[in-house]
Amino acid sequence: MAAARFKADDATGRPAALRHWIGSLGLDPAQLQAIPGDASLRHYWRLLNPPRIVMDAPPAVEDTLPFIRMAHRLREIGLRAPGILAADTAQGFLLLEDFGSLDLKGAIDLGTDPTPWYQTAIEAIVRMQAGGRAYHASPPLPPFDAARLKTELELFPDWYLQRHLGRELNAGERALLDEAFGKLIDNALAQPQVWVHRDYHARNLMCLADGEVGILDFQDAVLGPISYDLVSLLQDRYWDWPTDWLNARIQDYLSLARAAGLPVGSDVQFRQWLGRMGLQRNLKIVGIFARLRYRDDKQGYIEMIPRFWHYVLEAARQDPELAAFSDWLASLPQPENIACVP
Repeated sequence: MAAARFKADDATGRPAALRHWIGSLGLDPAQLQAIPGDASLRHYWRLLNPPRIVMDAPPAVEDTLPFIRMAHRLREIGLRAPGILAADTAQGFLLLEDFGSLDLKGAIDLGTDPTPWYQTAIEAIVRMQAGGRAYHASPPLPPFDAARLKTELELFPDWYLQRHLGRELNAGERALLDEAFGKLIDNALAQPQVWVHRDYHARNLMCLADGEVGILDFQDAVLGPISYDLVSLLQDRYWDWPTDWLNARIQDYLSLARAAGLPVGSDVQFRQWLGRMGLQRNLKIVGIFARLRYRDDKQGYIEMIPRFWHYVLEAARQDPELAAFSDWLASLPQPENIACVP
């Protein structure tokens, strides 16, 4: 998509404020070019000379301090988060190091062998988890607690079942859902709690010239389940990886994690953690995509549901303790098998 020039006619007045701020830094606001957005309310711009990224995060909807803190923490433990070159937290403007435009999805779309980059991304997860355990963060990362997990899971019945499918749950279905949700929440809380990025996938990982991955979009980081970021990386919206390849990447993680002293348990235990964590996350995503369609009028996300629905069905089917829930999910109207879009 071609970059759009910075617009001067926004009714909120933010473009004028941002241009003024950029000019106060001795940079040329006429060079601002929009970077295509995503599901968030943030906006990003690129300055071409010198190469810089500008984040516009309206304070009414987002606090930039968690981003600033987490960028500092990741860099302190040796990971590649963008440097923060200037900040106006009152207005929600940040000037950031530019990692370029080649993210992991773009690299693989160009034909790059995915395995080395995924191994590097997995190594970065382990470094984040091990580094976070030794880092005394103040204030601490917010906990990924039962209330937060439950709120995320409720997006599925509220937005997908009721709003998208028009299905009102009867008492038996609600009880079945609550029982399954309870198991998923218990699974998350039973795992060792580590630093969790929460949106660790190919679009948020930049392929840097030195072979490292640059990590983006980490402002929602929490202290949470050790399996979360790995399942986020391996079950994304872009590709259906072969089972053998996925199993090899899980073993890559387990080998690195054990070498780093992380308490990942046995292979069997970790895979159960991973399966149920993926089920929780993907039920949430199905709900979020429906919410983006109906609340935020973002049309394309509904078309991405089939892949995540497949992840949901597979995780439930493979868990003996969720057999009744699995059968119920399979009885629901199935989303059409349309191709996912970037």
